[in-house]
Amino acid sequence: MPRKLIEFHAEDLRALGELAEDKATTMQELMDEAVRDLLKKHGRPTDLKSALRESAKVTAPKRQGRH
Repeated sequence: MPRKLIEFHAEDLRALGELAEDKATTMQELMDEAVRDLLKKHGRPTDLKSALRESAKVTAPKRQGRH
């Protein structure tokens, strides 16, 4: 999996650590959830299947109805 270094303010990082501990999860799982929520909020696909479905909608020719 690709990695990216992201800097957090100390207070935010502490709060995320506490949340992860309270939910018995990892920071990575919290970050994955946050990114998915952000993508959904902005109408972006969150997985490959959704991305392919959206791509097909954009590139598919529009059908013309019969008169």
